[in-house]
Amino acid sequence: MESTALETGRYLEILDREGRSLASAAERAGTGAKVPTCPDWQVRDLLRHTGTVHGWAASYIREGHTEGRPLGDPPDLDGPELVAWYREEHRRLVDTLAAAAPDVACWAFLPAPSPLEFWARRQAHETAVHRFDAEAALGGVPGRVDGDFATDGIDELLRGFQARSRSRVRTDEPRTLRVRATDTDAVWTVRLSPEPPVTTRGASGEADCELSGRAEELYLALWNRLPVPSVTGDRALAELWRERSAV
Repeated sequence: MESTALETGRYLEILDREGRSLASAAERAGTGAKVPTCPDWQVRDLLRHTGTVHGWAASYIREGHTEGRPLGDPPDLDGPELVAWYREEHRRLVDTLAAAAPDVACWAFLPAPSPLEFWARRQAHETAVHRFDAEAALGGVPGRVDGDFATDGIDELLRGFQARSRSRVRTDEPRTLRVRATDTDAVWTVRLSPEPPVTTRGASGEADCELSGRAEELYLALWNRLPVPSVTGDRALAELWRERSAV
């Protein structure tokens, strides 16, 4: 199976940078600002969610839990105190991952070469998407996402998240969706059916619909933060993704 995964150290660099950028944008926007990319949220909801996820993720590495645990409750904080709390949770996560042994054993919910790589990768993408949300709350144009990192994130979403039994991206009859990153030459073939999607790398067979664009655009579109740059073929499959792909 072809892999797009980056080195663990690169994930940690991205996680560090994206978390600091998220906090900075949240501080400038204010915790009461609306998050247009998550219409039900204000910045305070974004900070509480992401910081709680950071603490949850760090606990697996730090405490070696071998089974999934509840996420836990967010803190009853707001304003500058909430921003400071998020910064602390983010810093603790980065430091925990950086200090962990490469062979640390703990629970992970997607296939990966190691639990450490899984959590570094997952939290880097979690934070990058929510950094985009925080910067969207400021108005203007959020910062860019590197093409190779975006390609890796598309792969995690298609071959990881949407391969799970809980995926709702299903069709009554077999259909094929193609996803093509035009700037990184990465292509995925997503076979849809009444079962969870099955995704392979490469262009295999005919596709009923193709989603294409730069990796950054596709990454954010597949996480339902931006419109899909280009859709050819049966647009109903693109709409199906938008309606049912939330994880």
